[in-house]
Amino acid sequence: MAQFGVRPRRSLGQNFLVDSNILGVIGRAAELQSADVVLEIGGGLGVLSEYLAARVAYLHVVELDVGLEPALRDALEPFAANSTLHLIDAMQLDLAALQPPPSKIVANLPYGIAAGVILRTIEEIDTASSWLAMVQREVGERFAATPATRSQYGIPSVLAQLACDVQVVRSVPRSVFYPVPRVDSVLVRLVRRGPAPPPELRAFVRAAFAHRRKTLASSVAQSGGIEADRVRVALAAIGKPPALRAESLSPAELRSLWELL
Repeated sequence: MAQFGVRPRRSLGQNFLVDSNILGVIGRAAELQSADVVLEIGGGLGVLSEYLAARVAYLHVVELDVGLEPALRDALEPFAANSTLHLIDAMQLDLAALQPPPSKIVANLPYGIAAGVILRTIEEIDTASSWLAMVQREVGERFAATPATRSQYGIPSVLAQLACDVQVVRSVPRSVFYPVPRVDSVLVRLVRRGPAPPPELRAFVRAAFAHRRKTLASSVAQSGGIEADRVRVALAAIGKPPALRAESLSPAELRSLWELL
C-alpha cells in the first residue's frame, strides 16, 4: 500500500486481503486446476490475483477502483500472457464477452455487491462450474440457508440453489484484511449442477418473497400479477396448504409450483 500510495476507500467497501496465509486455504477450497480459467472480482492489491495467475491457465481480474491499477499491473506483470485486467464495475462488465470464458469464479467480494455478483455470474456465465467467494458471514449463510432457517432463507438462497449446491466452507479471520472489518467473513462455495433459472422463474421467486409477512399466494398476486386463487390451487397440487409462506418451500418446490402456474 505504501509503495503505490493506496488508501482504502470506505465508499467502495474496501477491505484488502493482505495475509498470504489464507491463499492456500482459498486454492484448496476452489480446487484449482492448471486448466482453469478463473474470474476474480475485486482484485484489490493483487495478493489473490498473483496467487491465482501462477496456478491457472488464464485469469480475468475485475477492479472498479482505477487507483489500484498500478498495484494490480505490478502483481500481474509476470503473467501478462495469461491474464487480463478489466478496470470496470463488475455489475457492468459484459460477462458473455470474456475470452477465454471463465470456468471458475474465485474472489474476495466487496460486501456491497457480493450477492448481486454471485447471482449475475450464475445467470450469465454458463461455462462456470464453481464459485469460491470470500463474503460477509451474513451473505454466505443466506446463500446456503434452507427453509428451516426462515430469517436467512430468501431470494438469494433460492436463486443460487436452483442452479448450484451451496456450502459455507469455513470462517475467515478478520485479521487477513486491512483495514480490519467490523463484520465476520466466510468462504462460500457453489458448485453448479444445472442451468440458471429462466427469467420467468426468477421473477416468480422475487414476487413470492416480496412481502414476507403475507402468504405466498398473496405476495405473488400483489407483486407478480398471478391471481391468488391460481397459486392456492397449484399449492394444493404439490401437497401444500394454501396459506403457506414462500420461506416454507424449498427451491425445488418453488420450481414445481411455478411450472404449474
